[in-house]
Amino acid sequence: MRWNSLSLRTLVAACLLLAAVACGAPSAEAPAAEADDPIAAALAAKDRPDGDKQDDALRKPGDVLAFTGVAPGMTIFEMEAGQGYYTEILSRVVGPEGVVYMQNPAAFDAFAGEAVAARLKDDRLPNVRHIKCNFDKLKAEDASVDIVTWFLGPHELYFTPAGVDSLGDAEGAYAEAFRVLKPGGYFVVLDHAAPPGTPETSGGITHRIDPAIVRDLAAGAGFELVDESDILRNPNDNFALGVFDPSVRRQTDRFLLKYKKPG
Repeated sequence: MRWNSLSLRTLVAACLLLAAVACGAPSAEAPAAEADDPIAAALAAKDRPDGDKQDDALRKPGDVLAFTGVAPGMTIFEMEAGQGYYTEILSRVVGPEGVVYMQNPAAFDAFAGEAVAARLKDDRLPNVRHIKCNFDKLKAEDASVDIVTWFLGPHELYFTPAGVDSLGDAEGAYAEAFRVLKPGGYFVVLDHAAPPGTPETSGGITHRIDPAIVRDLAAGAGFELVDESDILRNPNDNFALGVFDPSVRRQTDRFLLKYKKPG
């Protein structure tokens, strides 16, 4: 069959139209996809602070929170929330029917500065309850929480800020996480790894901890290990350096463990 110029122009136009429709499809469906994935929607929120978004590539919050099993309507107790990087995301994921307890020891006020107040200003995260207490005296009712998270925090049990005697007893802290969880609830621990056999005192020096210490304490409190992830592991980490050293910050070897409260 012979093609005249009109036929060729028609064919080219049709091909271009089909290509445009095909290319446009993903962007048109993106909002719907995010609506079906509350974690993705929370991360993509336009009013999420830019400083938080800049950390996402190294912290991998989407993968971490998917691992926890967090879902809309849940009650989350966030041990050592720090300045609220994860608080912000968790608040959006659990939504108006959920609650996030944002906990820090009072002794951490100097480290957090004005960041927490700025994040919670004008009730911008209305489902967040900011509380101050030591790790072995959590302010929550028995069996009231679906998930307890302790991100980058267990090592702090061996760190003593100026002016305080302790941030809490180690066995008592894990017992408290167990107490506030509902039967069947999850305790998810993330921290900077220290080499096997490293004494617990590393928590106050390099701010790292041997995962075996966490495993022993969690088991002692009655938790059952149900999963672990290597999404933040980095065997090339320089374990001799403190976690705030610029050469390893946000790139440390981090372990991620998921425990269940039997019942």
